[in-house]
Amino acid sequence: MSRALESLAGRVRQCRVCRDAPKPGKPPLPHEPRPVLQVSSSARILIAGQAPGTRVHASGKPFTDPSGDRLRDWMGIGEEVFYNPDKLAIMPMGFCFPGLDAKGGDLPPRIECAPLWREQLMQAMPQATLVLAIGMYAQKWHMGSQQKSTLTETVRNWRQYHEMTPVSVIPMPHPSWRNTGWLKKNPWFESDLLPVLKADVKARVC
Repeated sequence: MSRALESLAGRVRQCRVCRDAPKPGKPPLPHEPRPVLQVSSSARILIAGQAPGTRVHASGKPFTDPSGDRLRDWMGIGEEVFYNPDKLAIMPMGFCFPGLDAKGGDLPPRIECAPLWREQLMQAMPQATLVLAIGMYAQKWHMGSQQKSTLTETVRNWRQYHEMTPVSVIPMPHPSWRNTGWLKKNPWFESDLLPVLKADVKARVC
């Protein structure tokens, strides 16, 4: 990792803005922040997720939960590649676990993170030529006006974004087991998109 990126990642991990100086009208983070990310000067793949969940907050390591198991299966890789920062960068839209809503689900990513850090981190990783944009928050940032009105429509048009240059984007649903119903309703995701995803990943990590 370059010294500049290492220094930047260190500042991100020390960030406490969401707790100490939240955006106006937003409540402060109700617990101690624990920013989670995996960045690299050599990784050609970036996983752009949403925000850590409870298990990731506890471990301090991205995707250490059933969602991570499913995501690694989708990508056709094991933990030895997934957690190798030379091969894979992981950078959620919100670096800290945002807390739970009244129904026990995860709150949306904190809005303080991306404006503060994301552009700086992306500029420090120009070698990342494939972005897996997981969920609508990541898709909005990485695809802008090309994002469709619904996640399903965006993911269905994945070929359009896959052909983007210089950075190819593959929009994806969150690998949460809560989305099993979505996968059953949209079998094209596994039959059409995943083979291309696995081939792209293999080409960049070998």
